[in-house]
Amino acid sequence: MRKIFSKLAHVFLRAFPFALLAAAFLTVLFFPDGKNEAPSQDKRIVRVWHIDTFEGGKGSRASFLRDAARILEKKDKNVYYLISSYTAEGARAAAQEGDLPDMLSFGVGLGDFMEQALPLARKFAGGETGGDCLAYPWCAGRYSLFSLDENFEDSGTVAISAGGSNLCEVAAYLNNVEGERIESGAAYVGFLNKKYRYLLGTQRDECRFVTRGVNVYRKELNEYCDLYQYIACLNAKKSADCKKFIDVLLGKEVQGRLSEIGMFSLSQTEARKTVSVFSSDDALVSLTEAVRAKSDAKNIDKFLKSI
Repeated sequence: MRKIFSKLAHVFLRAFPFALLAAAFLTVLFFPDGKNEAPSQDKRIVRVWHIDTFEGGKGSRASFLRDAARILEKKDKNVYYLISSYTAEGARAAAQEGDLPDMLSFGVGLGDFMEQALPLARKFAGGETGGDCLAYPWCAGRYSLFSLDENFEDSGTVAISAGGSNLCEVAAYLNNVEGERIESGAAYVGFLNKKYRYLLGTQRDECRFVTRGVNVYRKELNEYCDLYQYIACLNAKKSADCKKFIDVLLGKEVQGRLSEIGMFSLSQTEARKTVSVFSSDDALVSLTEAVRAKSDAKNIDKFLKSI
């Protein structure tokens, strides 16, 4: 019996340091800065789903939302904003199972949650339906035409960069740019290798050029933009906490930091038209097909909203 106890004690003493190491590793993994501790049960928890439907600038928009939430949580110790990243498919699947967030951060290509969205005391054409504004952009991107020299008058091939669900061909058509739709990464590389004379790209390309140290010339395309990350409130019972988060997110402190993720505030963009963020997949497909076919202006304009 003593031998058995002795062996067990020996095994425990050998394993104990490894158990401590594993515990320390898990603590660092899940709570790296000591600030992301799980909320206590007496806190009000607001669930925010973030979905990327188009390429951003740089870094993570979901992490940016978490940082914004921490600002509010320091002021109100009784609330905790749980930011979770979802794919569009994952969000749809969860909603079909009856699982809905309290707030939604999303873009064009995910209009499935319109029925749950609550009216906001703000106005933006892309988030309005039935006379109510149900979603408002908390950051924006922009379409631009890029050239390796300052002469934009020369003729030449154009790579139209496609990344996510944004309607890059609509942006090209409304800005009178003709070119070939190419996957984002391939369009960027092809442009730098001078396979294409111009690149119709977004803020993602601007950040890529800066990272690579490439000097390019940019002409902003202001006729159209759908590169908006919207925020919406879906839970009336938590609308007060949702409103507080929206106010912080759209406040000067947070908006002044959007350059950290290569994005812009609405005041920094000048687009004239957009589409409804609640547009159905069929409507978005129809709009793209219309511009490809170069349909009459009235047929295309019915899908658009003036900003």
